[in-house]
Amino acid sequence: MLQVFRRFGSIQFDPIAVAGRNHDLVLHARVAGYESTWCDVLYERGQIFEATNKALSFVPTGEFPWFRHVMGRKGPRFHRAALAENAAVAKRVLERIRAEGSLSSRDFERESGPTKDWFGMPENAVRAVLEAYTVTGEIGLARREGTLRYYDLLERLLPADVLAHDVPEREQLRHKMLSRYRAHGLLGTGGAGGTFDRIAAPTQRNQIRKELIEDGALVPVDVEGVRGKRLVLAEELALLQAPPEPTGSVAFIAPFDSLLWDAALLASLFDFEYVWEGFFKPEKRRWGYYVLPIIFGDRFVGRIEPRIDQGRVEVLNVWWEDGFAPRRADGFVDAMRNALRAYLRFAEAERLEWAADLATEKRLFLTRP
Repeated sequence: MLQVFRRFGSIQFDPIAVAGRNHDLVLHARVAGYESTWCDVLYERGQIFEATNKALSFVPTGEFPWFRHVMGRKGPRFHRAALAENAAVAKRVLERIRAEGSLSSRDFERESGPTKDWFGMPENAVRAVLEAYTVTGEIGLARREGTLRYYDLLERLLPADVLAHDVPEREQLRHKMLSRYRAHGLLGTGGAGGTFDRIAAPTQRNQIRKELIEDGALVPVDVEGVRGKRLVLAEELALLQAPPEPTGSVAFIAPFDSLLWDAALLASLFDFEYVWEGFFKPEKRRWGYYVLPIIFGDRFVGRIEPRIDQGRVEVLNVWWEDGFAPRRADGFVDAMRNALRAYLRFAEAERLEWAADLATEKRLFLTRP
């Protein structure tokens, strides 16, 4: 798992768990025998921490010095104002955490203040100052219980040598830029879908990118059939020069996997249309709410919509790409059965159930846990 974290730089966290949490699915697709509790163990041991890297992500703890500069939801100015506007609340919250250890917003009485939420409504001042303290570096996230966050002093969460390592802010920004190029592999200069948000203002980001190219850390490359230059980390050029042979396995890809960040690249390079439809109204969805792309070898061959529910996995639907016939693809049926068995173990499920109109797939991929 730590090898995957180091290779990617970070893995996006998302609490939605209808088919498995996003970070668990990312690891399940790459780590044999992965169990959903393993990432929680790394978190509890302090080997990974939460940081904003495109979105809320888990990052190896050794990288903390490069993530001290935190934007937060609305930028450092907003969070500094939240502490100033709610000074009395902020003082009480910090004193209790110092005295009692990790606490969540539920451990405090709700308090009102001038800080407003996204909708212009008064925000719980306790929640506002807890988040603001993470931006200013006073406290950090100790653990999660579902979507509930527990906070503690940074010195109780991270090794002293990590906390003592001071990295200039400019180097932190360069590191974050490289981290996002590393996570995807073939991003263009503009990124995709907010890839470079919350690093710095666009003008500063463009200057940092220019420096990284001039320094040779990022290398522009041309990809046949893809418009515009793509940027690759210098140490990963060897992967383009001598790519490994694709395996004959099947993997289910999480909706927020970094592989899917650039939908335009997927369309041009793999002829695969990807849209996450979770925010769409049901009648507007072409596929479904939480659908996982299916990879076989080096091809996107379809989509699957599984649900984990009380000891079972229900497959609500499967869509195959045009021109892909599961029976005629050499090795696919066995690989798909293996992937479904692995997913059942990952889901801690005892049985696999198929929607009524998937009788063909049920017969083809009939499997046991």
